[in-house]
Order: sequence, then C-alpha cells, then structure tokens
Amino acid sequence: MNLLTGGKLNDYLDDIDKRADKMFSRLVTEYSDRQGVTEQLKTENQFLWLQKMNNILAYVREIVENEIIYS
Repeated sequence: MNLLTGGKLNDYLDDIDKRADKMFSRLVTEYSDRQGVTEQLKTENQFLWLQKMNNILAYVREIVENEIIYS
C-alpha cells in the first residue's frame, strides 16, 4: 500500500519484471546446456527437443515464481 500511495509501485513492479526475465533467461540457458538440448537435437529429433524444452521451461518458471514473484 505504501508503494501505491508513494507513487513507487510501477517502478517496483518494473524492477521485479526485469529481474524475473533475466533470471528466467539465464536458467533456461543453463538447464538447456546441462541437459544437452541443442539446435542439433532440434534438427535430429524435434519431438524430444520440444519435450525437453517444455520440461525446462516449466521447471524454470516455477523457480522464478517462487524465488522472485511470490517471495
């Protein structure tokens, strides 16, 4: 409520959004590298690549939400 009445809510939300986007991108890259999800896999087996990427995206989204959004 203090952020809203102080006119700082938009700045606060913008900061949270930028931090979440940065963390999301970094973690997707890290987990993709760890699990071998590469462009080569994408060309060789699109369904496996899609399955792995969907798993990574869901896992990373959960991490970001717990660490930044809901904390």
